Amino acid sequence: MKDVSIKEAQEQVDAWIKKYGVRYFSELTNMAILTEEVGEVARLIARKYGDQSFKASDADKDLGDEMADVLWVLICLANQTGVDLTEAFKKNIEKKTNRDKTRHLNNDKLK
Repeated sequence: MKDVSIKEAQEQVDAWIKKYGVRYFSELTNMAILTEEVGEVARLIARKYGDQSFKASDADKDLGDEMADVLWVLICLANQTGVDLTEAFKKNIEKKTNRDKTRHLNNDKLK
């Protein structure tokens, strides 16, 4: 599979939902699912990079796959609510750059 733009990802998720998923879950359901998926990422991060030890049930979990689950549900929510993630991302980068262009460079904690 070739690299996918954010726009293409939104289109692919929408096509998959329409072909296999019947319809989108409600926005509230997807918000709950997003929270659940973020929790699964947090669980793996805590075990791999934090102080918690792995449980047998965590052994076969893949961090990239769990992050992709988060991205999937986020894209579903964007599609449902009419958010163009490409434009939102561009605006967000611009906002962060304008707000923080010297903040982190001058942060002694980061040196």
